[in-house]
Amino acid sequence: MQQFLQQIVNGLSLGSVYALIALGYTMVYGIIKLINFAHGDMYMLGAYFGFIAITMLKMNFLTALVFTMVVTALMGIVIERIAYKPLRYSTRVVALITAIGVSFFLQNSVAKIMGPSIKGFPTVLPSDSWMVWGVRINFQQTIIFLTSVVLMILLQIVVQKTKIGRAMRAVAVDADAARLMGVNVDNTISITFAIGSSLAAAAGILVGVYYNSIDPLMGIAPGLKAFVAAVFGGIGIIPGAMIGGFSIGMIEVLISGYGSSMYKDAIVYLILILILLVKPSGLLGKNRKEKV
Repeated sequence: MQQFLQQIVNGLSLGSVYALIALGYTMVYGIIKLINFAHGDMYMLGAYFGFIAITMLKMNFLTALVFTMVVTALMGIVIERIAYKPLRYSTRVVALITAIGVSFFLQNSVAKIMGPSIKGFPTVLPSDSWMVWGVRINFQQTIIFLTSVVLMILLQIVVQKTKIGRAMRAVAVDADAARLMGVNVDNTISITFAIGSSLAAAAGILVGVYYNSIDPLMGIAPGLKAFVAAVFGGIGIIPGAMIGGFSIGMIEVLISGYGSSMYKDAIVYLILILILLVKPSGLLGKNRKEKV
């Protein structure tokens, strides 16, 4: 039982990271029906901006977190305006290929500027730990989980209680009708990209702090797993992304703890296949007919 509880604690920590990244996927898809495969690289950019903030600008963790989220949000707006906005009315395949191209561009740009090798992330949080009912909980895991939960709650408040949140929900339902009602659709889409990018950036700096290493390709695997999480919960549905992120984190940790870590990635992708076969709309999604 103690081992199981320990895996649950580890799963909550990992799942909160996946949930933050998955929220960006699901928000962008909900607004413009784009699967932004460059989103995992916003997570990578967040880790590097956090590294720069802490090592070069000498910021503490909280200041570096806010700095990283703001800068990455601006990067998200720039990428949306340059790469995605001109293709707004193109086919989904064109937008998807562009997203993959943006992903490769970001990876290679960071490798060129910062170097392709793994960098050690500075230690900014204490490594203290506590034993609770035989389960070891360290300070870094607690910060990761609490930070993620706070950001998710703030996102829900923004989406449900603010003017920009109402605009986002309106554009998600019908962009043309929202435009007729005075909603600035272009700005709403850009803000959606900014919020999604900032959440992914927060996940990036949290993972950098926890694992103490970053590299230009670090966003590929977590980005794909976060996409699986978004599909699992129901892509386009914010609570679904949260549930999917925590579920995938739990599944991955339990497989590593009771089976073999060699199979954890394969099983996560197997889950994606099963979801697409059994319930393509995800746990919280509704089956809808779509004209092709």
